[in-house]
Amino acid sequence: MKCISWNVNGIRACVKKGFLDFFKEADADIFCIQETKMQEGQLDLELDGYEQYWNYAVKKGYSGTAVFTKERPLAVTYGMAIEEHDQEGRVITLEYEDFYFVTVYTPNSQSELARLDYRMTWEDDFLAYLKGLEEKKPVVFCGDLNVAHKEIDLKNPKTNRKNAGFTDEERGKFTDLLAAGFTDTFRYLYPDVEGIYSWWSYRFSARAKNAGWRIDYFCVSDCLKDKIEDAKILTDVMGSDHCPIELDIAL
Repeated sequence: MKCISWNVNGIRACVKKGFLDFFKEADADIFCIQETKMQEGQLDLELDGYEQYWNYAVKKGYSGTAVFTKERPLAVTYGMAIEEHDQEGRVITLEYEDFYFVTVYTPNSQSELARLDYRMTWEDDFLAYLKGLEEKKPVVFCGDLNVAHKEIDLKNPKTNRKNAGFTDEERGKFTDLLAAGFTDTFRYLYPDVEGIYSWWSYRFSARAKNAGWRIDYFCVSDCLKDKIEDAKILTDVMGSDHCPIELDIAL
């Protein structure tokens, strides 16, 4: 099974930059996007052979997620059933016969860490949500998690130590998540690979210099890790400040 996840930083803009060409070329079984930045009815995507599921933020032009899947799921859930978290269209869960598939757009802690306290609450609740699913079936989850876990996961760790996405608090929550029984698929296969990132600032020619961060992930329940065939970061694909990531897994 081939899965793709991509923070498109506005799907309407990304469509104008070649999204559909990449979508067709990828031919994924499940294709997820984050940061759609749109409301229902603002874009009609013709994706032959795919079921479409969208979760829109209440706030216009903000956040949002979508999943496109060839196989119709048994059930689809939007959000985590926690009102505080479910206003921004950040989570979609698909239930299949043998596993759950979740796409997520984790809240950014923002400049001066204005939203760090909220982020910590989100992290605890999202992990509890995943573990609740896992009581029934294994879980595959993916998306923009807005954290670079280790120093190897960003170009300039020393200067970013207390910035959003690389605080001790955020990194610690991701460590806790992995310790709770999940595997970071890319690092599982490529523990020592450096210089591979999934997001670059639009400022300072960061992408041209490869001054990036790895903040987009596919994670799986530990019981699935032996089924991982490959985990890729598709750094050559343009159209957003993030690039797509891919998981190939025998499910």
